[in-house]
Amino acid sequence: MSEVLEGKLIQAIKEITEALHDDMVAFSQKLIQTPSISGTEKELADLNIAEMEKLGYDEVFRDEQGNVVGIVKGTEDGPTIMFNSHMDHVSPGDKNNWEGYDPYGGLIDICKVDNQEKEPDEAECIHGRGASDVKCGEAMQIYSGGLLVKLKEKGFQFKGNYMFTGVVQEEPAEMVGMLHLIDKTLPAKGLTYDAMVSSEATSLKLYCGHRGRVEMLITVYGRTSHGSAPWLGINSIYKAMPLIEKIKDELYPSLPTDPDLGQASLSLNIIECSPGALSIVPDKCMLSLDRRTLPGETAEIAVAQIQKIIDELASKDPEFKADVKVKTAVETSYTGVSYEASKDMNPWKISKDHGFVKAAAEALESVGQTPKYGYWDFGTDASKTCGIDRKPTIGYSPMQEQYAHTPYDKCRTDFMKKALEGNVALFIHAAASGKEGFEKVEW
Repeated sequence: MSEVLEGKLIQAIKEITEALHDDMVAFSQKLIQTPSISGTEKELADLNIAEMEKLGYDEVFRDEQGNVVGIVKGTEDGPTIMFNSHMDHVSPGDKNNWEGYDPYGGLIDICKVDNQEKEPDEAECIHGRGASDVKCGEAMQIYSGGLLVKLKEKGFQFKGNYMFTGVVQEEPAEMVGMLHLIDKTLPAKGLTYDAMVSSEATSLKLYCGHRGRVEMLITVYGRTSHGSAPWLGINSIYKAMPLIEKIKDELYPSLPTDPDLGQASLSLNIIECSPGALSIVPDKCMLSLDRRTLPGETAEIAVAQIQKIIDELASKDPEFKADVKVKTAVETSYTGVSYEASKDMNPWKISKDHGFVKAAAEALESVGQTPKYGYWDFGTDASKTCGIDRKPTIGYSPMQEQYAHTPYDKCRTDFMKKALEGNVALFIHAAASGKEGFEKVEW
Protein backbone atom coordinates (compact mmCIF):
# COMPACT_ATOMS: atom_id res chain seq x y z
CA MET A 1 0.00 0.00 0.00
CA SER A 2 1.09 3.58 -0.59
CA GLU A 3 2.49 5.61 2.30
CA VAL A 4 2.05 8.79 0.25
CA LEU A 5 -1.69 8.24 -0.12
CA GLU A 6 -2.64 8.60 3.54
CA GLY A 7 -6.18 8.75 4.90
CA LYS A 8 -6.92 12.48 4.63
CA LEU A 9 -5.64 12.64 1.06
CA ILE A 10 -7.63 9.59 -0.01
CA GLN A 11 -10.75 11.03 1.58
CA ALA A 12 -10.18 14.33 -0.23
CA ILE A 13 -9.74 12.51 -3.56
CA LYS A 14 -13.03 10.68 -3.05
CA GLU A 15 -14.91 13.83 -1.99
CA ILE A 16 -13.65 15.85 -4.97
CA THR A 17 -14.45 12.94 -7.30
CA GLU A 18 -18.05 13.10 -6.10
CA ALA A 19 -18.12 16.84 -6.72
CA LEU A 20 -16.63 16.61 -10.21
CA HIS A 21 -18.35 13.43 -11.43
CA ASP A 22 -21.45 14.97 -13.01
CA ASP A 23 -19.42 17.65 -14.82
CA MET A 24 -16.97 15.00 -16.08
CA VAL A 25 -19.81 12.88 -17.47
CA ALA A 26 -21.44 15.93 -19.08
CA PHE A 27 -18.11 16.85 -20.66
CA SER A 28 -17.72 13.35 -22.07
CA GLN A 29 -21.18 13.69 -23.62
CA LYS A 30 -20.10 16.96 -25.21
CA LEU A 31 -17.01 15.26 -26.66
CA ILE A 32 -19.11 12.45 -28.14
CA GLN A 33 -21.51 15.00 -29.62
CA THR A 34 -18.56 16.63 -31.42
CA PRO A 35 -17.50 14.65 -34.53
CA SER A 36 -13.72 14.42 -34.79
CA ILE A 37 -12.78 11.93 -37.50
CA SER A 38 -9.02 11.96 -38.15
CA GLY A 39 -7.93 15.25 -39.67
CA THR A 40 -11.02 17.12 -38.40
CA GLU A 41 -10.27 17.40 -34.68
CA LYS A 42 -10.22 21.20 -34.36
CA GLU A 43 -13.58 21.65 -32.62
CA LEU A 44 -12.78 18.87 -30.18
CA ALA A 45 -9.34 20.36 -29.50
CA ASP A 46 -11.03 23.70 -28.79
CA LEU A 47 -13.32 22.00 -26.26
CA ASN A 48 -10.38 20.33 -24.51
CA ILE A 49 -8.45 23.58 -24.24
CA ALA A 50 -11.45 25.48 -22.88
CA GLU A 51 -12.20 22.77 -20.31
CA MET A 52 -8.62 22.62 -19.03
CA GLU A 53 -8.55 26.40 -18.71
CA LYS A 54 -11.86 26.29 -16.82
CA LEU A 55 -10.50 23.62 -14.47
CA GLY A 56 -7.47 25.76 -13.61
CA TYR A 57 -4.56 24.00 -15.34
CA ASP A 58 -1.29 25.90 -14.88
CA GLU A 59 -0.42 25.76 -18.58
CA VAL A 60 -2.51 24.96 -21.66
CA PHE A 61 -1.43 25.18 -25.30
CA ARG A 62 -1.91 23.81 -28.81
CA ASP A 63 1.02 22.88 -31.06
CA GLU A 64 1.39 23.50 -34.79
CA GLN A 65 -0.01 20.09 -35.67
CA GLY A 66 -3.11 20.61 -33.55
CA ASN A 67 -2.20 18.47 -30.52
CA VAL A 68 -3.27 19.95 -27.17
CA VAL A 69 -1.30 19.93 -23.91
CA GLY A 70 -2.32 20.83 -20.38
CA ILE A 71 -0.03 20.82 -17.34
CA VAL A 72 -0.83 20.86 -13.62
CA LYS A 73 2.32 21.52 -11.63
CA GLY A 74 2.89 19.80 -8.33
CA THR A 75 3.89 21.62 -5.17
CA GLU A 76 7.31 19.93 -5.22
CA ASP A 77 9.79 19.00 -7.94
CA GLY A 78 9.37 15.58 -9.44
CA PRO A 79 8.87 13.62 -12.64
CA THR A 80 6.48 14.56 -15.42
CA ILE A 81 3.95 11.84 -16.15
CA MET A 82 2.07 12.12 -19.44
CA PHE A 83 -1.59 11.09 -19.50
CA ASN A 84 -2.43 10.61 -23.14
CA SER A 85 -5.61 10.39 -25.22
CA HIS A 86 -6.19 10.72 -28.94
CA MET A 87 -8.82 13.18 -30.15
CA ASP A 88 -9.89 11.41 -33.36
CA HIS A 89 -12.29 8.54 -33.87
CA VAL A 90 -13.28 6.16 -36.67
CA SER A 91 -16.37 6.56 -38.81
CA PRO A 92 -19.65 5.54 -37.15
CA GLY A 93 -20.47 3.42 -40.21
CA ASP A 94 -24.06 2.59 -41.12
CA LYS A 95 -26.30 4.37 -38.61
CA ASN A 96 -28.92 1.63 -39.02
CA ASN A 97 -26.63 -0.70 -37.04
CA TRP A 98 -26.78 1.50 -33.92
CA GLU A 99 -30.07 0.01 -32.68
CA GLY A 100 -31.78 3.33 -32.02
CA TYR A 101 -28.77 5.24 -30.66
CA ASP A 102 -27.48 8.33 -32.44
CA PRO A 103 -23.70 7.78 -32.83
CA TYR A 104 -23.22 11.47 -32.05
CA GLY A 105 -25.97 11.68 -29.44
CA GLY A 106 -24.05 11.01 -26.23
CA LEU A 107 -27.24 9.52 -24.74
CA ILE A 108 -27.11 8.20 -21.17
CA ASP A 109 -29.33 5.29 -20.12
CA ILE A 110 -29.36 2.03 -18.20
CA CYS A 111 -28.35 -0.79 -20.51
CA LYS A 112 -27.02 -4.31 -20.54
CA VAL A 113 -23.25 -4.62 -20.19
CA ASP A 114 -20.79 -7.46 -20.47
CA ASN A 115 -20.63 -9.02 -17.03
CA GLN A 116 -17.29 -8.89 -15.24
CA GLU A 117 -17.15 -11.34 -12.35
CA LYS A 118 -19.53 -9.91 -9.71
CA GLU A 119 -20.45 -6.79 -11.69
CA PRO A 120 -24.17 -6.30 -12.45
CA ASP A 121 -25.61 -7.15 -15.86
CA GLU A 122 -26.89 -3.59 -16.26
CA ALA A 123 -25.26 -0.22 -15.67
CA GLU A 124 -25.61 3.43 -16.59
CA CYS A 125 -23.76 4.01 -19.86
CA ILE A 126 -22.94 6.81 -22.26
CA HIS A 127 -23.51 5.81 -25.88
CA GLY A 128 -21.93 7.06 -29.09
CA ARG A 129 -18.99 6.88 -31.43
CA GLY A 130 -15.78 7.32 -29.48
CA ALA A 131 -17.32 6.61 -26.07
CA SER A 132 -14.98 3.65 -25.62
CA ASP A 133 -12.22 4.90 -27.93
CA VAL A 134 -11.37 7.20 -26.24
CA LYS A 135 -13.59 10.14 -25.35
CA CYS A 136 -14.77 8.97 -21.94
CA GLY A 137 -11.17 8.19 -20.97
CA GLU A 138 -10.15 11.57 -22.36
CA ALA A 139 -12.72 13.34 -20.18
CA MET A 140 -11.53 11.34 -17.16
CA GLN A 141 -7.88 12.28 -17.76
CA ILE A 142 -8.70 15.98 -18.22
CA TYR A 143 -10.78 15.98 -15.03
CA SER A 144 -7.96 14.22 -13.18
CA GLY A 145 -5.95 17.37 -13.71
CA GLY A 146 -8.89 19.38 -12.40
CA LEU A 147 -9.01 17.19 -9.30
CA LEU A 148 -5.31 17.84 -8.67
CA VAL A 149 -5.97 21.58 -8.91
CA LYS A 150 -8.64 21.20 -6.21
CA LEU A 151 -6.23 19.25 -4.01
CA LYS A 152 -3.68 22.06 -4.25
CA GLU A 153 -6.36 24.56 -3.32
CA LYS A 154 -7.07 22.50 -0.19
CA GLY A 155 -3.40 22.63 0.77
CA PHE A 156 -2.34 19.09 -0.16
CA GLN A 157 1.24 18.58 -1.37
CA PHE A 158 2.34 16.35 -4.24
CA LYS A 159 5.39 15.97 -6.45
CA GLY A 160 5.89 16.23 -10.17
CA ASN A 161 3.88 17.48 -13.11
CA TYR A 162 0.64 16.07 -14.47
CA MET A 163 0.68 16.46 -18.26
CA PHE A 164 -2.43 15.76 -20.29
CA THR A 165 -1.83 15.35 -24.03
CA GLY A 166 -4.58 15.06 -26.61
CA VAL A 167 -3.10 14.02 -29.94
CA VAL A 168 -4.44 14.09 -33.47
CA GLN A 169 -4.58 11.30 -36.06
CA GLU A 170 -4.06 8.20 -33.93
CA GLU A 171 -6.62 6.06 -35.74
CA PRO A 172 -4.74 5.85 -39.09
CA ALA A 173 -2.00 4.06 -37.08
CA GLU A 174 1.06 6.00 -38.19
CA MET A 175 1.48 7.84 -34.84
CA VAL A 176 2.02 11.18 -36.60
CA GLY A 177 0.38 13.17 -33.80
CA MET A 178 2.36 11.49 -31.03
CA LEU A 179 5.62 11.59 -32.98
CA HIS A 180 5.27 15.32 -33.63
CA LEU A 181 4.33 16.01 -30.02
CA ILE A 182 7.23 14.12 -28.46
CA ASP A 183 9.99 14.71 -31.00
CA LYS A 184 9.22 18.35 -31.89
CA THR A 185 6.73 20.11 -29.63
CA LEU A 186 8.00 19.07 -26.19
CA PRO A 187 11.69 19.80 -26.93
CA ALA A 188 10.77 23.17 -28.44
CA LYS A 189 8.89 24.02 -25.23
CA GLY A 190 11.71 22.81 -23.00
CA LEU A 191 9.52 19.94 -21.79
CA THR A 192 10.03 16.22 -21.46
CA TYR A 193 8.21 13.28 -19.92
CA ASP A 194 9.28 10.40 -17.68
CA ALA A 195 6.40 7.94 -18.11
CA MET A 196 3.04 7.67 -19.90
CA VAL A 197 -0.45 6.45 -19.02
CA SER A 198 -2.73 5.79 -21.99
CA SER A 199 -6.51 6.19 -21.76
CA GLU A 200 -7.13 3.44 -24.32
CA ALA A 201 -9.76 0.96 -23.09
CA THR A 202 -8.65 -1.30 -20.21
CA SER A 203 -11.79 -1.95 -18.10
CA LEU A 204 -10.03 -0.44 -15.04
CA LYS A 205 -7.15 -2.89 -15.42
CA LEU A 206 -3.50 -1.97 -15.83
CA TYR A 207 -2.53 -2.82 -19.40
CA CYS A 208 1.10 -3.63 -19.99
CA GLY A 209 1.70 -3.94 -23.72
CA HIS A 210 0.54 -4.92 -27.18
CA ARG A 211 1.87 -6.33 -30.43
CA GLY A 212 3.31 -4.10 -33.12
CA ARG A 213 1.78 -3.54 -36.53
CA VAL A 214 3.37 -3.47 -39.98
CA GLU A 215 1.32 -2.94 -43.14
CA MET A 216 3.02 -4.42 -46.18
CA LEU A 217 2.22 -4.12 -49.87
CA ILE A 218 3.16 -6.97 -52.19
CA THR A 219 2.95 -6.29 -55.93
CA VAL A 220 2.94 -9.33 -58.23
CA TYR A 221 3.67 -8.51 -61.88
CA GLY A 222 2.33 -10.05 -65.08
CA ARG A 223 1.64 -8.92 -68.65
CA THR A 224 -1.59 -7.65 -70.15
CA SER A 225 -3.44 -9.24 -73.03
CA HIS A 226 -6.99 -9.18 -74.32
CA GLY A 227 -9.36 -11.13 -72.10
CA SER A 228 -10.38 -13.17 -75.12
CA ALA A 229 -6.80 -14.42 -75.53
CA PRO A 230 -5.45 -14.89 -72.01
CA TRP A 231 -2.67 -17.18 -73.29
CA LEU A 232 -0.97 -14.12 -74.76
CA GLY A 233 -0.58 -12.50 -71.36
CA ILE A 234 0.65 -13.37 -67.86
CA ASN A 235 -2.18 -13.14 -65.33
CA SER A 236 -0.77 -11.51 -62.20
CA ILE A 237 -3.66 -12.81 -60.09
CA TYR A 238 -2.83 -16.40 -60.98
CA LYS A 239 0.85 -15.71 -60.26
CA ALA A 240 -0.12 -14.37 -56.82
CA MET A 241 -2.00 -17.54 -55.85
CA PRO A 242 1.02 -19.71 -54.87
CA LEU A 243 2.44 -16.75 -52.94
CA ILE A 244 -0.81 -16.41 -50.98
CA GLU A 245 -0.83 -20.14 -50.26
CA LYS A 246 2.72 -20.09 -48.90
CA ILE A 247 1.99 -17.07 -46.70
CA LYS A 248 -1.13 -18.74 -45.31
CA ASP A 249 0.05 -22.32 -44.98
CA GLU A 250 3.79 -21.95 -44.25
CA LEU A 251 4.70 -18.51 -42.95
CA TYR A 252 1.77 -17.79 -40.65
CA PRO A 253 1.99 -21.08 -38.68
CA SER A 254 5.72 -20.51 -38.18
CA LEU A 255 5.39 -17.10 -36.52
CA PRO A 256 6.50 -16.83 -32.87
CA THR A 257 4.35 -16.55 -29.74
CA ASP A 258 4.85 -14.36 -26.67
CA PRO A 259 3.57 -15.62 -23.28
CA ASP A 260 1.87 -12.29 -22.60
CA LEU A 261 1.02 -10.84 -26.00
CA GLY A 262 0.06 -14.06 -27.77
CA GLN A 263 0.98 -15.09 -31.31
CA ALA A 264 2.39 -12.87 -33.97
CA SER A 265 -0.11 -12.86 -36.80
CA LEU A 266 -0.50 -12.10 -40.48
CA SER A 267 -3.70 -11.31 -42.37
CA LEU A 268 -4.27 -10.70 -46.08
CA ASN A 269 -6.93 -8.00 -45.98
CA ILE A 270 -7.01 -6.35 -49.43
CA ILE A 271 -6.51 -7.72 -52.95
CA GLU A 272 -6.56 -5.34 -55.93
CA CYS A 273 -5.56 -5.68 -59.55
CA SER A 274 -4.64 -3.38 -62.38
CA PRO A 275 -5.78 -2.32 -64.97
CA GLY A 276 -8.95 -3.75 -63.39
CA ALA A 277 -11.06 -4.06 -66.53
CA LEU A 278 -13.09 -7.13 -67.49
CA SER A 279 -11.56 -7.51 -70.94
CA ILE A 280 -7.90 -7.11 -69.89
CA VAL A 281 -5.65 -9.69 -68.24
CA PRO A 282 -4.23 -7.84 -65.20
CA ASP A 283 -0.53 -7.11 -65.16
CA LYS A 284 -0.42 -6.15 -61.46
CA CYS A 285 -1.93 -7.83 -58.42
CA MET A 286 -1.54 -5.91 -55.15
CA LEU A 287 -1.79 -7.69 -51.79
CA SER A 288 -2.09 -5.67 -48.57
CA LEU A 289 -0.93 -7.57 -45.47
CA ASP A 290 -1.54 -6.74 -41.80
CA ARG A 291 1.38 -8.17 -39.82
CA ARG A 292 1.29 -8.07 -36.02
CA THR A 293 4.76 -8.29 -34.52
CA LEU A 294 6.20 -9.28 -31.15
CA PRO A 295 9.09 -7.78 -29.18
CA GLY A 296 12.25 -8.75 -31.04
CA GLU A 297 10.54 -8.57 -34.44
CA THR A 298 10.92 -5.56 -36.73
CA ALA A 299 9.45 -4.37 -40.00
CA GLU A 300 12.70 -5.42 -41.68
CA ILE A 301 12.26 -8.96 -40.39
CA ALA A 302 8.63 -9.08 -41.54
CA VAL A 303 9.56 -7.85 -45.03
CA ALA A 304 12.49 -10.30 -45.27
CA GLN A 305 10.16 -13.23 -44.54
CA ILE A 306 7.96 -12.29 -47.49
CA GLN A 307 10.97 -11.60 -49.71
CA LYS A 308 12.28 -15.09 -48.99
CA ILE A 309 9.05 -16.61 -50.32
CA ILE A 310 9.18 -14.35 -53.38
CA ASP A 311 12.75 -15.46 -54.10
CA GLU A 312 11.81 -19.13 -53.73
CA LEU A 313 8.93 -18.83 -56.19
CA ALA A 314 11.03 -16.81 -58.66
CA SER A 315 13.73 -19.49 -58.64
CA LYS A 316 11.18 -22.07 -59.79
CA ASP A 317 9.11 -19.93 -62.15
CA PRO A 318 10.92 -17.56 -64.56
CA GLU A 319 7.65 -15.69 -65.16
CA PHE A 320 7.12 -14.93 -61.46
CA LYS A 321 8.05 -11.38 -60.50
CA ALA A 322 7.07 -9.58 -57.30
CA ASP A 323 8.28 -7.10 -54.71
CA VAL A 324 7.31 -6.18 -51.16
CA LYS A 325 7.57 -2.98 -49.12
CA VAL A 326 6.18 -1.33 -46.01
CA LYS A 327 3.23 0.88 -46.92
CA THR A 328 3.30 4.63 -46.38
CA ALA A 329 0.59 7.26 -46.27
CA VAL A 330 0.42 11.05 -46.31
CA GLU A 331 -1.50 12.36 -43.29
CA THR A 332 -2.51 16.02 -43.06
CA SER A 333 -3.72 17.52 -39.79
CA TYR A 334 -6.52 20.05 -39.38
CA THR A 335 -3.82 22.73 -39.08
CA GLY A 336 -2.38 21.80 -42.48
CA VAL A 337 0.75 19.99 -41.30
CA SER A 338 1.50 16.95 -43.50
CA TYR A 339 3.64 13.88 -42.93
CA GLU A 340 4.45 10.95 -45.18
CA ALA A 341 4.49 8.26 -42.55
CA SER A 342 5.50 4.63 -42.60
CA LYS A 343 2.84 2.16 -41.47
CA ASP A 344 5.08 0.60 -38.87
CA MET A 345 4.27 0.53 -35.15
CA ASN A 346 6.62 -1.08 -32.64
CA PRO A 347 5.57 -3.86 -30.25
CA TRP A 348 6.20 -3.31 -26.54
CA LYS A 349 5.51 -4.62 -23.08
CA ILE A 350 6.40 -3.69 -19.53
CA SER A 351 6.93 -6.14 -16.69
CA LYS A 352 4.45 -6.22 -13.82
CA ASP A 353 7.55 -5.99 -11.62
CA HIS A 354 8.68 -2.68 -13.12
CA GLY A 355 8.65 0.10 -10.54
CA PHE A 356 6.09 2.17 -12.43
CA VAL A 357 3.62 -0.72 -12.70
CA LYS A 358 4.10 -1.61 -9.05
CA ALA A 359 3.50 2.00 -8.02
CA ALA A 360 0.32 2.09 -10.11
CA ALA A 361 -0.93 -1.12 -8.51
CA GLU A 362 -0.21 0.18 -4.99
CA ALA A 363 -2.08 3.40 -5.78
CA LEU A 364 -5.17 1.53 -6.96
CA GLU A 365 -5.14 -0.59 -3.81
CA SER A 366 -5.06 2.59 -1.73
CA VAL A 367 -8.39 3.75 -3.19
CA GLY A 368 -10.02 0.34 -2.84
CA GLN A 369 -9.43 -1.10 -6.31
CA THR A 370 -7.98 -4.57 -6.83
CA PRO A 371 -5.17 -4.34 -9.42
CA LYS A 372 -5.67 -6.57 -12.44
CA TYR A 373 -3.59 -6.74 -15.59
CA GLY A 374 -4.06 -7.16 -19.29
CA TYR A 375 -2.72 -6.52 -22.78
CA TRP A 376 -4.36 -4.88 -25.78
CA ASP A 377 -5.24 -6.80 -28.93
CA PHE A 378 -5.05 -3.58 -30.95
CA GLY A 379 -2.23 -1.06 -31.29
CA THR A 380 -1.88 2.34 -29.59
CA ASP A 381 0.42 5.37 -29.60
CA ALA A 382 2.30 3.66 -26.77
CA SER A 383 4.31 2.14 -29.63
CA LYS A 384 6.12 5.48 -29.54
CA THR A 385 6.47 6.06 -25.80
CA CYS A 386 7.51 2.53 -24.85
CA GLY A 387 8.16 0.77 -28.16
CA ILE A 388 10.60 3.45 -29.36
CA ASP A 389 11.43 5.72 -26.40
CA ARG A 390 11.43 2.85 -23.87
CA LYS A 391 9.72 5.09 -21.30
CA PRO A 392 7.58 3.31 -18.66
CA THR A 393 4.08 3.07 -20.10
CA ILE A 394 0.79 1.52 -19.01
CA GLY A 395 -2.87 1.78 -19.86
CA TYR A 396 -5.56 2.64 -17.30
CA SER A 397 -9.08 3.50 -18.38
CA PRO A 398 -12.79 3.12 -17.58
CA MET A 399 -13.59 2.00 -21.12
CA GLN A 400 -14.01 -1.57 -22.36
CA GLU A 401 -12.09 -2.80 -25.39
CA GLN A 402 -14.87 -4.97 -26.81
CA TYR A 403 -17.01 -1.91 -27.61
CA ALA A 404 -14.35 -0.01 -29.58
CA HIS A 405 -15.18 0.63 -33.26
CA THR A 406 -18.54 -1.14 -32.93
CA PRO A 407 -22.12 0.20 -33.22
CA TYR A 408 -22.45 -0.72 -29.50
CA ASP A 409 -19.87 1.92 -28.54
CA LYS A 410 -20.45 2.94 -24.91
CA CYS A 411 -18.83 3.52 -21.53
CA ARG A 412 -20.02 2.91 -17.98
CA THR A 413 -20.34 6.02 -15.84
CA ASP A 414 -19.59 4.07 -12.64
CA PHE A 415 -16.30 2.98 -14.20
CA MET A 416 -15.55 6.62 -15.05
CA LYS A 417 -15.96 7.54 -11.38
CA LYS A 418 -13.63 4.76 -10.24
CA ALA A 419 -11.12 5.69 -12.92
CA LEU A 420 -11.04 9.33 -11.83
CA GLU A 421 -10.10 8.30 -8.30
CA GLY A 422 -7.64 5.68 -9.50
CA ASN A 423 -5.97 7.93 -12.06
CA VAL A 424 -5.27 10.72 -9.56
CA ALA A 425 -3.99 8.26 -6.98
CA LEU A 426 -1.80 6.65 -9.63
CA PHE A 427 -0.21 9.99 -10.54
CA ILE A 428 0.43 11.11 -6.96
CA HIS A 429 1.94 7.82 -5.82
CA ALA A 430 3.96 7.12 -8.97
CA ALA A 431 5.37 10.67 -9.04
CA ALA A 432 6.51 10.24 -5.44
CA SER A 433 8.21 6.88 -6.09
CA GLY A 434 11.96 6.63 -6.50
CA LYS A 435 13.99 6.45 -9.68
CA GLU A 436 13.20 2.73 -10.06
CA GLY A 437 9.73 3.82 -11.13
CA PHE A 438 11.14 5.55 -14.20
CA GLU A 439 13.87 3.21 -15.36
CA LYS A 440 14.17 2.37 -19.06
CA VAL A 441 11.88 -0.49 -20.09
CA GLU A 442 13.59 -3.68 -21.29
CA TRP A 443 12.10 -6.89 -22.69
